This record gives sequence, C-alpha cells and structure tokens, in this order.
Amino acid sequence: MTAPLLDVRNLTVAFGRKTVVDRVSFQIAPGEKLALVGESGSGKTVTAFALLRLLEDARLSGQAQFTAGGTTRDLLALPARAMRGLRGDDIAMIFQEPMTALNPLMPVGEQIAEVLRLKRAFTPAQSAQAAIELLANTGIPEPARRAGSYPHQLSGGQRQRAMIAMALACEPKLLLADEPTTALDVSLRGQILSLLEDLRRQHGMAVLMITHDLNLVRRFADRVAVMEHGRLVEQGATEEIFAHPREAYTQKLMASQPVRDVIEAPVQPDAAPVMAGQALGVTYPTPLPGVQGWFRKGSFVALKDASFALPPGRTLGVIGESGSGKSTLAQAALGLLPARQVSGNLLVNGRGWAHRHSDDQPLRRTVQVVFQDPFSSLSPRMTVEEIVGEGLRVHAPELDAAARATRVRDQLAEVGLDEARFPQLLSRYPHEFSGGQRQRIALARALIVQPDLLVLDEPTSALDVTIQKQVLALLQRLQRDRRLSYLLITHDVAVVGAMAHEVMVLKDGEVVESGPVADVLGAPQHPYTQRLLAAA
Repeated sequence: MTAPLLDVRNLTVAFGRKTVVDRVSFQIAPGEKLALVGESGSGKTVTAFALLRLLEDARLSGQAQFTAGGTTRDLLALPARAMRGLRGDDIAMIFQEPMTALNPLMPVGEQIAEVLRLKRAFTPAQSAQAAIELLANTGIPEPARRAGSYPHQLSGGQRQRAMIAMALACEPKLLLADEPTTALDVSLRGQILSLLEDLRRQHGMAVLMITHDLNLVRRFADRVAVMEHGRLVEQGATEEIFAHPREAYTQKLMASQPVRDVIEAPVQPDAAPVMAGQALGVTYPTPLPGVQGWFRKGSFVALKDASFALPPGRTLGVIGESGSGKSTLAQAALGLLPARQVSGNLLVNGRGWAHRHSDDQPLRRTVQVVFQDPFSSLSPRMTVEEIVGEGLRVHAPELDAAARATRVRDQLAEVGLDEARFPQLLSRYPHEFSGGQRQRIALARALIVQPDLLVLDEPTSALDVTIQKQVLALLQRLQRDRRLSYLLITHDVAVVGAMAHEVMVLKDGEVVESGPVADVLGAPQHPYTQRLLAAA
C-alpha cells in the first residue's frame, strides 16, 4: 500500500482549559480528496489551522506525520523556521473569504509574485510573468490586465481564482481548502470545483476540503470525515457515508435539507400586492476614459424592465448569478437608490418611494431587511436590547424604556431566544452568540416594528445545513402567523424550492423567466435557468 501523504493521530487542540479538537485521527493519501464536514463550531477549521500551526495560544498534542520527497516530518513538532518553509511550498491553504485574506493594498498579481520570489527565488520579471500564467491557468479572463487589479476590483469568483492561483504557485503536495465556495453562486461553485479538480489532476496534489455544503462533498470528495463537538464521529468512502450513515449525527446532517412548509392557498383575486414593480429599471453612472470623462458620465444598466407583484403572505424568490441584478433589485425595493437612477414604477402598499425622510418613514416600517451575514450586519458595540429595540425608538417613540424592553423580550422569544435559555440576554453582545442565533437577532430587529414585507438577502448562505434548516422553518412559521411577504434574494435553488411561491430568474439585469415555483424549477424553459438548476 502507498504510504499516506498525511497521517494525523490523536490531534488535540486546547485553548486554556477548553478542548476544541479531541483526539482526531485521519489519513490522506497522495492525490486523494478528503472532505471534513460538520456544523459550525465542530472543529473543522481549527483542525486545518493546527496542521499549519496558525493558532496562537493553543496547546497542540498528538502527531501529524507529513511525507514528501522521501522525508517524513511531524508538523506539530517542527521548529517554527522549518514550518515556515513548508507553508505555501509543500502545504498551501485557500481561506474561506478571499476579500479578507487578500491584501487590499496590493494588486493580486503582485501578491502571487511575492510568493514566488520568497519561495522559489524568482527574479521580479520572472515572478510577474509566472503570476500572469497562474491567473490564466485558473481561468481569469485577460490575466495580464487582472494581475494589476486590486481585490476590490475583482468579482467574488475572480477573487477566489486569484486565491487559488496564489495557493498553487509552488505546486504544493497538499491543499487545505476552507469553505472555498461558500460565498459564491451555484454556477461559480461548479466552476471552482471543476477548476480544483483539473488542477489537482495536473499537479497530483491531495485536497483536504473543509465545508458544510453536502452537495459539494458528494460531487467532489473521495472520502468524508464527520466532526461533532471536536470529535471525529465517522469517516469512510463518500458513497458509503451518504448511502448508509451509521452515526445519529451524520444521519441528522444528511437529513438537513430545506423542507417546504408554506401556505399553498391561491391568492385572493381582490388582494392588493404589498409590493409591485412595473418596467422597473436601474442605471448606474460610470466614468468614461480620457478627456471625455471630465465633462460627462457613461451609464451601466444594472436592471431592465423588471415587472412583478408580491401579494400578502407570499414569497417571491429572485435567483441568478453574481452580477445578474439581484442586489440592485433589493436596493430599489428598499428605496436606497437615488430617484434619478430608477425608472419605471415601484409601489409599496400602493405608495412609491418619495426619497424624502419624512415622507418615506412610514414605508421604512412597512419594508424591513435581513442581510446575508448576521455578524457584520449587527453592531458589535450595541447590546441585544439596543439592536432589537432601535427600530422602536424611530417608529414607536411613545414607548418608554420599560415598554420597549418588554417588546424586545417578546420579540426575541418569538424567534426562539428567551432569557430562560440565555441568561442576561438583553445585555449580551452579538459576538456571544452563534451564527444561527445572530440571524435570529437580526430577524427580531426587523420584525419588532411589525412590517408587512421582509427583503431577505441570502439569509442562510452563511449558515451550516442544520442551522439553515432551523432558520427557514422559523421564517415559514412567521409567514404563516403574521401573513408576511418575503422578497427572497438567493443563489440557493433548494432554499427557493422550500420558501418561494413565485420565482423570477435574472440574467445580466433582465428577467429571463418567471412564474410559479413548481413550473420554473420543475420544467425550466430558458437555457439559462436550465444551466442554473443543473449547476445546483
């Protein structure tokens, strides 16, 4: 039998008295693809960081025998200098969020070239040319021009490709990929997976994939290792784990698909829509090159001729790739765009946005929003009481502090957070909660002013599968109880299938297909919709 490339035995990671990874053992063969799966907090990322010795103030024990070039070394016992030599050379890592992992002050080409100069002693000219070739190999168009771009000037998919190019610059034997597709839409996920597979075959490297996306695991991995509360509870071949999971926790993960539980009754003919758009368009000004840019601006059409109607108690799902116009539609629905950039009609309960604070304040109560990332959308300096009760200060100024606190407690209890389970709940801060709990706080903040419509911008994409299922069940219950309407912006087809009554498919700012969810997802007519569903 071929000796394993990586042989991890009884890896234990502790911070102070808290053990977060407990006696984990697994092997990775040369060229193999192993997926490490589990819920948030299960220890997946900590395990990967421990292998690269990227954890500060952590106590590590056990062994991690890495064999390359005929030499076997224990990653947990290597001196710091030797470990620096391995990182990026024999073992590389793709981090979860490229926007924070890439240096915002350096062009991406220079960041890749820096690795080659440090690790391979390339000259500046050699490293610059090699960086362009690496970007070309990852499928970035116009790689010579993109090499001079800063991270914020690239799309999400392009940033992830640049991150992969940097990780593969020195042709590592082992690639650690930490949620490499979480923030990407379905078609980009497929492209990144195909790219990783092609590069893996070319370089013969092994991949340790850290993810909570079970569809990705089924498509990509040779073997699966399942973690729960820092322990490895089950591992085996991908087909075997998916077909016959032995452990109760693995069975729960496999069963954590969104369940449809919405009101299916037809819309009453006389029901006025909560929101309606007619030939809605959005145009952004863009700079023109050369002298002409001094005198006038160009224009970019981000949304064109979108028409829809959203009745009470119903959900309109909006799907499409990055850049399709989904977020632009959400901003128009929330009245966040200047009037000069918006054409057509958009009515909320029969009224349009006046773009004047005093006139629009009643509509601000009617339409609320829940953002994609609950951690960044909640102020870290405000307590839960201040976050959830902030809307009451604006829309119910007649309430005193005691009445506001009572309303806040009642609203938090409705979304599943109460002081019996969370002592001193109102005085806590967002960082003291898990991702799913933070999203419940964000929901409570939106619901406390009793809106008629929630704009849900990727409300579950940052959550793992079991928490995603819980949040979707909560949204469905709230819709039934309050007769809420949802404008659901997402790239997750499974979420649309579970939540939506109607679906609108956007491509390059245009509606290419729309209709009842069963028709659009069951028998898509447009080739673009067919590709989206195939990628999912």
